[in-house]
Amino acid sequence: MQCFRPVRRLGDEVDKTAAMVKRLSQKVSGGVREGWDSSTCQISRIMRPDDANIVGNVHGGTILKMIEEAGCIIGTRHCNTQNGDRCMAALARVEKTEFLCPVFIGEVAHVTAEITHTSQHSLEVQVEVMAENILTGTKKLANKAALWYVPCSLKNVDKIMEVPPIEYASAEQAEEGRKRYEAQKMDRLKTQTRIKDVVSPPSNPGDPKKEQHTVGFSQSSLIHLVGPSDCTLHDCVHGGVTMKLMDEVAGIVAARHCNTNIVTASVDAINFHSKIKKGCVVTVTGRLTFVSNKSMEIQVIVDASPLMEEEKGKYHAVSAFFTFISLDKYNRALPVPPLKIKGEEEQRSFEEGNARYLHNKAKRLAAKENQQ
Repeated sequence: MQCFRPVRRLGDEVDKTAAMVKRLSQKVSGGVREGWDSSTCQISRIMRPDDANIVGNVHGGTILKMIEEAGCIIGTRHCNTQNGDRCMAALARVEKTEFLCPVFIGEVAHVTAEITHTSQHSLEVQVEVMAENILTGTKKLANKAALWYVPCSLKNVDKIMEVPPIEYASAEQAEEGRKRYEAQKMDRLKTQTRIKDVVSPPSNPGDPKKEQHTVGFSQSSLIHLVGPSDCTLHDCVHGGVTMKLMDEVAGIVAARHCNTNIVTASVDAINFHSKIKKGCVVTVTGRLTFVSNKSMEIQVIVDASPLMEEEKGKYHAVSAFFTFISLDKYNRALPVPPLKIKGEEEQRSFEEGNARYLHNKAKRLAAKENQQ
């Protein structure tokens, strides 16, 4: 016996689709669907083997990319709640990001983003990452981050749009946000001034002939051609794509220095100095600048070079400092081999890194005391 399903007429499908579109459009008010909160956003994803290293720790770059995706969604959604040109939120800066505990294969990462401050042309998004073990139901706070975005018009990527203001719970909250805005603005200006004088290290990977535990031995680079899948609607690279490449390079540097399992512990402010467009060749270079007893600071610089417009030349696009730690098979911190310094430049970088290390350590201790 043969069974036949009734054939649906094309006209019926068209009518149903039109009715569905009509129902959806009725739920839209002022460009935002009813029931949507444009100031918060959550994305979730289970961690797969290709998200992690060989011992099952999820790469910091994977988490950073998810954090930026959530920030981009909420920033773009918020900035398009007003009339005018449609726009896309472009990442301008990531504040110091702490990796509070490792995330493992099989856990679900829940990334929650919230807009906490707006200025005339920028907005701050604060993000938390919860890792859930779906077998036991236990959850842990894995990451916290703060990101700054600027809305760029889809018609003209160089046109910065105005940001709709948010309502604050109190005047104190608004004032705290304003102080954070002024602080990051000042720090970005200082970094932009310093980065002009930075000479990118050679892009060749660490030379195995060099002495072990020196800067040159572990120095590493990745070269990547920016394609369509890396880009936003502006044909500019997603900030999360860049951060993932930076974390990968920093991880290679740390692994070469320690020869152990390594994980991202924190990331100092990531500053996006210039846009990277589709068709550029990016060179991501990392080198050790400071080593404490149980941590390594790695400077990562992203240089971009337009492939089809060589006359524009190579330029510094992004810069940051990553901190990695070495772990044993029980995920306990291991001592890190001392860094062998050679030359005045490496000595100066080491002293600056030591100052950052002591400053961050003091801030962590102060934060613990305030919680008690």
